[in-house]
Amino acid sequence: MFIGNHLSSSKGYEAMGKMALSLDANTFAFFTRNPRGGKAKEVDEKDVEKLLSLADEHGFGKLVAHASYTMNLCAAKDEVRNFSREALADDLRRMEYTPGNYYNFHPGSHVGQGAGEGISLIADALNETLTPEQTTTVLLETMAGKGSEVGRSFEELREILDRVSLREKMGVCFDTCHVWDAGYDIVNDLDGVLAEFDRVIGLDRLYAVHFNDSMNGCGSHKDRHARIGEGQIGREAMRRIATHPLLAGKPFILETPNDDEGYAREIRMIRNWTEG
Repeated sequence: MFIGNHLSSSKGYEAMGKMALSLDANTFAFFTRNPRGGKAKEVDEKDVEKLLSLADEHGFGKLVAHASYTMNLCAAKDEVRNFSREALADDLRRMEYTPGNYYNFHPGSHVGQGAGEGISLIADALNETLTPEQTTTVLLETMAGKGSEVGRSFEELREILDRVSLREKMGVCFDTCHVWDAGYDIVNDLDGVLAEFDRVIGLDRLYAVHFNDSMNGCGSHKDRHARIGEGQIGREAMRRIATHPLLAGKPFILETPNDDEGYAREIRMIRNWTEG
């Protein structure tokens, strides 16, 4: 199983790889730039080479980079959309230093324009930015449906994917907290939810999992993550997700409210489920 957590990129690529190993992880996520702002550090090619060597030596799975939370491709304000498109293009350029990995982003919030307009703006931005030459697969994240978020249903994600010309460059990141908060009952009907995902989007488009418990009930549209087994999804349901054969081989990324010791403990627990 490939499992890891979000790591800080501020200390560099090799440092993230070494930190992942110290937690017994064999993948990790990192923000491509300041998660609450727009700044991005210049890429140190020698540092990247050290990470790639480390990842190869230890059999890492795909890395799952994450766009800034401030990126909103369907914002109502022109200046926010323009910044977001520039950030997307720059992030995808930078991702090619670590070729063949995943770049995940929140589709955005339409801010009163309506989901249809939001979907159109997101697809337009992707069509302007994706290139046939890129090796990075761009992942739309399933969202909880808070406020005016786009991506609160599998159907909304499918609409975006259908409008992107380079469909082979696109996929989905399945966030367990978000789909639960959006109203998909992965506790009592995991098989049914995965079957619905397959019917609407296709399981061949599911590339990664954000593995999080939820502080709130199914359909709450709150997006408040909890430690594994300490939320409303619960330990047994999380175990069923981690061991489900349809999700085998996917990178599982923890985004739980933890320190390093807590992440190491969760990784040990999940490894016991899948390898014990």
